Amino acid sequence: MIKALYRLVIFLALNMVIQNCSKSDNYDRNCNNLLNLGVQTSLNLNLAQYNQLIFPSNPVYVPNEGNGGLIVNNTGTGYVAFDAADPNIPFGECSILTISGVEATNNCPEYETHRYSLFTGQPLQNPDLQCNLKPYFIELIGNELFISN
Repeated sequence: MIKALYRLVIFLALNMVIQNCSKSDNYDRNCNNLLNLGVQTSLNLNLAQYNQLIFPSNPVYVPNEGNGGLIVNNTGTGYVAFDAADPNIPFGECSILTISGVEATNNCPEYETHRYSLFTGQPLQNPDLQCNLKPYFIELIGNELFISN
């Protein structure tokens, strides 16, 4: 009886591992429009171009980082940073997102309009979009935001 229970536990644990691995592999295969570029930058919140990040819901675009630049936002409970390139279309000039309030929008005429939350990075209007915005690690130390992957 104990051997049967032990085998059942092992079987269920292996099944969960296999399912989780297949989900992440599937995500990676479907979300391959962006390159995995190294990002390591810092933003001084005392500087005029970044001091609006002190207040919640005032996202800032940071050019020349990642694939299409970075979009950084103060959510009120912390900071988030996302790649500013639309992960659901092939990378190019047309894939750079624009900030519209607390949303990032792609208005590329070649594709359907995509809107993303700048709090979570998730698509807003189309649940069929498979990829969220590409997130980056962000840490606040003093008045400086450190962003990396």
